[in-house]
Amino acid sequence: MLAWTIYLSFAGALLQALLPKGRNDLARWLALAFAVAGLALAVAGFVAGMGQGRVIIIDAPWVPTMGIHYLLAADGISRVLVLLTGLAAVAGVLFSWNIELRTNEFFAFFLALIGGVYGVFLSFDLFLLFVFYEIAIVPKYFLIAIWGSTRREYAAMKLALYSFAGSAMVLIGLLAAYATSGSHSTSLIDLAAYAHSGGLPVSFQMWCFPLVFTGFAILAGMWPFHTWAPTGHVAAPTAASMLLAGVVMKLGAYGCLRVGIWLFPHGLDSWGFTLLGFIGSWRDVFALLAVIGIVYGALVALAQTDFKFVIGYSSVSHMGFVLLGLMTLNQIGVTGAVMQMFSHGIIAGLLFAIVGRIVYERTHTRQLDELETMHLAKRLPFAAWAFVVAGMASMGLPGFSGFVAELQVLVGAWTAKPWWTFAAGVGIVVGVAYTWRALQKAFFSDRLPTADEHPKTGWHNLGAITWPEYAGVALLTGVSLFVGLYPRILLDTIEPAVKALLAGGGQ
Repeated sequence: MLAWTIYLSFAGALLQALLPKGRNDLARWLALAFAVAGLALAVAGFVAGMGQGRVIIIDAPWVPTMGIHYLLAADGISRVLVLLTGLAAVAGVLFSWNIELRTNEFFAFFLALIGGVYGVFLSFDLFLLFVFYEIAIVPKYFLIAIWGSTRREYAAMKLALYSFAGSAMVLIGLLAAYATSGSHSTSLIDLAAYAHSGGLPVSFQMWCFPLVFTGFAILAGMWPFHTWAPTGHVAAPTAASMLLAGVVMKLGAYGCLRVGIWLFPHGLDSWGFTLLGFIGSWRDVFALLAVIGIVYGALVALAQTDFKFVIGYSSVSHMGFVLLGLMTLNQIGVTGAVMQMFSHGIIAGLLFAIVGRIVYERTHTRQLDELETMHLAKRLPFAAWAFVVAGMASMGLPGFSGFVAELQVLVGAWTAKPWWTFAAGVGIVVGVAYTWRALQKAFFSDRLPTADEHPKTGWHNLGAITWPEYAGVALLTGVSLFVGLYPRILLDTIEPAVKALLAGGGQ
């Protein structure tokens, strides 16, 4: 069932590519139909998998001489992230309803990207996962380069170069692991069992783990390799921004967990010496980088004058919580990291939709100083209150999915090393500041324009909110609230999978 999320997405992309030009309405409805079908399959697979462990979906020889199989499987982590992808796909189509330039091509790249993401989350063969991972890079380049704004060619190329550099690091590590294991199998399940039984030498894992983890973490926006993310978010069209923050950055975090931590468990062991008195392992190194990312992203977001850059840097900060949760190496912390992947995917998508689609497409500016004089709370009350709700969710207020996720990460961090929690807490406080600053300046300011300030042409003729915008906001807000109020719907699925993964990959 879940495998059809991949096939339907690629079939939709092919159909869109073959669609005659000028059939824009048909392209939109076809894209929505394929996205909804994918979401329906994701929901059905999630419900069917409740209470189950890892389930093999398909296992067929692909390159038998190298032991490479077309191996699709799903555990609790995969099911949750496939569900996230389905939600992001539907919301992305709804917030792209206004695309007029080469509409069918836009949705062809969009659905191809979604298909690649589904494939990564369901692949349990090392090289199959890498193939889907690479497939997802190509469409996102074109989505930004063709339909983007604000230095779109630069942003698209920067994102592609960072992605391919990270992919090269990952490929070197995967080839090294395959050659060292000598098992003639590229199954993640087999290789993880081999590694946990001592088959991969500790010395090998010590150098291979940071290579693979960093390669994946680049796409997750880890500091100091994060600079592609805000630039890409700002340049991308709304749907591409939603996908970049919502699911593409999650590919990197998922790779860190599924490949880095699962395949090289001893790569996080102590070195036997310390640097600066507190860094004694790769675990300490990456936890430090995660904490820096949390605080740095929040502080830079606080200083931004471009509304979309505020959300872009906030994504860097929130992804820091994911990486910090992974480095706790305890069940509550890693479970919180997976919950944060889901929660941030929903909330970041909502924020980018409000800023990039609802506000920018009507005011033609993202500058907070210009928005400050437009009194949008009166002129676009739906956008204002939608951002209030999204902002509260982003800050991690109780009742929203972000609260459950960040709380688990912080508890897991405290269990591992208490100073991680204190440092991350600084990022949370600054997060409140940048959210309310942006909210006040963009929507609730009473400042009047000065004589030398000239509002953007046509800003006073703000169009009405459309039905796709209402539907998209309702979908993402409803999911964040539902998960925040009833987190067990995801936790009961995530926790057994995390426990099995940390224990070495049991069922």
